[in-house]
Amino acid sequence: MSTSTQALPRRTGLLARATAGATALLLPLAAMVGLATPAQAATSATATYAKVSDWGSGFEGKWTVKNTGTTTLDSWTVEWDFPSGTSVSSAWDASVTNSGTHWTAKNISWNGTLAPGASVSFGFNGSGTGSPTGCKLNGGSCDGTPDQPGDAKPSAPGTPTASDVTDTSVKLAWTAATDDKGVKNYDVLRDGAKVATVTGLSFSDTGLTAGTDYSYSVQARDTADQTGPASGSVAVRTTGGGTDPGPGPGPTDKVKLGYFTNWGVYGRNYHVKNLVTSGSAAKITHINYAFGNVQGGKCTIGDAYADYDKAYTADQSVDGKADTWDQPLRGNFNQLRKLKAQYPHIKVLWSFGGWTWSGGFGQAVQNPAAFAQSCYDLVEDPRWADVFDGIDLDWEYPNACGLTCDTSGPAAFTNMMKAMRAKFGAKNLVTAAITADASPGGKIDAADYGPAAAYTDWYNVMTYDFFGAWAAKGPTAPHSPLTSYPGIPQAGFNSAEAIAKLKAKGVPSAKLLLGIGFYGRGWTGVTQKEPGGTATGPAAGTYEQGIEDYKVLKNTCPANGTVAGTAYAHCGTNWWSYDTPATVQSKMSWAKGQGLGGAFFWEFSGDTANGELANAIHTGLR
Repeated sequence: MSTSTQALPRRTGLLARATAGATALLLPLAAMVGLATPAQAATSATATYAKVSDWGSGFEGKWTVKNTGTTTLDSWTVEWDFPSGTSVSSAWDASVTNSGTHWTAKNISWNGTLAPGASVSFGFNGSGTGSPTGCKLNGGSCDGTPDQPGDAKPSAPGTPTASDVTDTSVKLAWTAATDDKGVKNYDVLRDGAKVATVTGLSFSDTGLTAGTDYSYSVQARDTADQTGPASGSVAVRTTGGGTDPGPGPGPTDKVKLGYFTNWGVYGRNYHVKNLVTSGSAAKITHINYAFGNVQGGKCTIGDAYADYDKAYTADQSVDGKADTWDQPLRGNFNQLRKLKAQYPHIKVLWSFGGWTWSGGFGQAVQNPAAFAQSCYDLVEDPRWADVFDGIDLDWEYPNACGLTCDTSGPAAFTNMMKAMRAKFGAKNLVTAAITADASPGGKIDAADYGPAAAYTDWYNVMTYDFFGAWAAKGPTAPHSPLTSYPGIPQAGFNSAEAIAKLKAKGVPSAKLLLGIGFYGRGWTGVTQKEPGGTATGPAAGTYEQGIEDYKVLKNTCPANGTVAGTAYAHCGTNWWSYDTPATVQSKMSWAKGQGLGGAFFWEFSGDTANGELANAIHTGLR
């Protein structure tokens, strides 16, 4: 394996998304617009905006105008501002003009009249990365409320506190918002949806379900009925309810963790709801949400649109309820919140770094305490603090080379994990994804993984991507061998030797998770069925050459051999290696025999629609 092989699925995922025309990780975050910006003339209409698609150099946007009043709307004009560098290049179903960065869309002859309840949409192709702001419809407010000239919207109320929690109820209280003309009342939001409007500073919510997690926030309304920003959220779990529903794991079970990628919602069309429909949600214990970035010495947002802004329709949503334009939190974060409400046993960690974004760790660890503070502030942001149960650091690789090379020294990793534990405390999980390179003088030897384990709940040992078609001519070899075998191209490149080396460095067995790839790596131009054959280059893949999802390979190139605990397939002139349910179960048996803490996998979207591999991990670790 070259220095660029470990954890290549992270790079693969990014390239896959770029291939599909979605580049949020590679572009400024504002590129992913996706806001459902409302607009309206007086109180009789609204307009919502959505980004339909994004192909890197451009995007497609769509506005929808709806008559929410009781009389016919005779015409409509939508106005908005784009930042410099973002513009409309072509439009349809509306006449679109601009004056500098201010854009105006007027109805055309046949679509200007809207009866009460009717709606019409127009679209455009644009360039640039900006989001629309300052939306007006027929000169009125974007959200259907009468913005009053000189009348500011109210401030956010204080984050609610919860008391008197029972099986079916909770009492909430908050500090008052402020407004230049006075606050009229407060909307109480449960899991992002309004459940009550009250005039005071408290509310008792009843009719809840025992043993269930809820999230509450509050927003104020002024005397002109303008709503201000929502408060921070408070997580509440009702009492009672017994144990978690369904076949979810108990407290003594092994860790069964899967990575969920924020870019998967684009070309892969894989959403949090798929964890439910596949049956995987009931069979995992933890999710690593990938990725947040590391830049400027801080943890930062990875993809603002996918993370917390993308509006979900009812059919896409975990609970079957559509997002609204004015709810405080949308996107994957809100969907994960809904998932946890249905599967309270699941814990979610926010993973930072990965193959593409590990270059920022070197600067960050120069001041570990400040780095930890930035990560804590982001993970514990009141808008989504209840979603996350900790942090995962995916540094590829400390004091070694990945996409870039790091020279921070062997103690830098320990210093980072120590600072994270000090800041996040005992109540939060602090984990790390680490190399599986057990070769003499390799990446495991480059950093002090043993001492750092004292501050870490567990390590995700990336026991995959040992071999692949970056060695274009071969030899063919399994990318995730459990053990060594005669003819293996590189000593120390297998799971068993990686786990043994980490144990020898003082890492407890229970703090080591075995890694499984839900994909295969392959070559083409191969005539030899068994490993060790020559090739002419990487095999074709859906998103990138040399890599393909398990859900595809099981049908297009079924496994017809095994080596070192991993399956391989020779079909035509292609040669692939990947794990199957049978090899996964065998690896889980091995992990239990080693006393490991469990297993993790990269990543959900590579699995079948019914979660074959996730189920194999679940049953194999029971």
